[in-house]
Amino acid sequence: MNKLFKKVMVGVVSVAMVAGFTAGCSSNGGSASDDGKVTVGVIQYATHPSLDNCYEGFKQGLEAGGFKEGENLTIEFQNAQGDVANADMAAKNMVSKKDNLIAGIATPAAMSAYAATKGGDIPVVFTAVSDPVSAKIVQSMEKPGDNCTGTADVLPLEAQIKMIRSFLPDAKKIGILYTTSEPNSVSHLEKFKQIAPNYGFEVEAVGVTNASEVAAGAQTLVSKGVNCINNFTDNNVVDNLSTVLKAANDAKIPVFGSEEEQVKNGCLASQSIDYVALGKQTGEMAAKILKGEEKASDMAVQEVTESSPVYNKEVMETLGLTLPQDLSTATAVSK
Repeated sequence: MNKLFKKVMVGVVSVAMVAGFTAGCSSNGGSASDDGKVTVGVIQYATHPSLDNCYEGFKQGLEAGGFKEGENLTIEFQNAQGDVANADMAAKNMVSKKDNLIAGIATPAAMSAYAATKGGDIPVVFTAVSDPVSAKIVQSMEKPGDNCTGTADVLPLEAQIKMIRSFLPDAKKIGILYTTSEPNSVSHLEKFKQIAPNYGFEVEAVGVTNASEVAAGAQTLVSKGVNCINNFTDNNVVDNLSTVLKAANDAKIPVFGSEEEQVKNGCLASQSIDYVALGKQTGEMAAKILKGEEKASDMAVQEVTESSPVYNKEVMETLGLTLPQDLSTATAVSK
């Protein structure tokens, strides 16, 4: 009788241990818990206005989809401060805590989130990623796969080049700074080089590997006789816009931004995408995933291509330029 009792107890304990282990390994990735509450991890790669706007829009999109911070939503926000190692660490921590979903704002943050979650059941959404296929975080724009999807900010490069030509009818050379390890920037540069000759421009590009090289890179462009500098949404460059502007201002040449906030901060003009709207669209996608209405792997990446021209009147006048006739409907912005 005692032996039988011992065997029964061993069986009960074994089952309990297996059940406990299974519960410990389970995850609510991609769906709300039984009480309807979710935790969303957000990794923002760096601090600059366009990414800040994406984050604000993302929260708006989640709320529009039924998830409000402080009620049924907890956001675990981490800013990587422009450091990939920080983004990687944040993503791994969010996975270990079994967050329901992770959002990556900007390409390096999205890549960190994707790498940390690959093979698991925590979905990833991204925003401010111009070329997710080149970044290797989706298999295709239509069928992303790998539990990862989001929104792509497709820069209107041809419209931007046309704008530059309108402001600078005699210019010959456009300078570009870009981070060699950012897939977005490399992709933008390749496309820019293809389009620019159609408008009579040469492109002088200088690559940087980190933020500390931006100032020297800007000086190099100036020394090569560029007539202006054009920015992409390169995180190192935008995060250090003031050093680019200083080099350009000293040389009395304009800098063209890639979105409105850069123009407010001293660039001459831009064909601008609305990054709050971009983030909101991403938040709405995340809400559908959290409610179980959609699977990230099956949701097509949504591209935002619409832009509107903006310019900084004070900068324009300082440079001795006038607003071109074909940009008469452009919006004047200032800080």
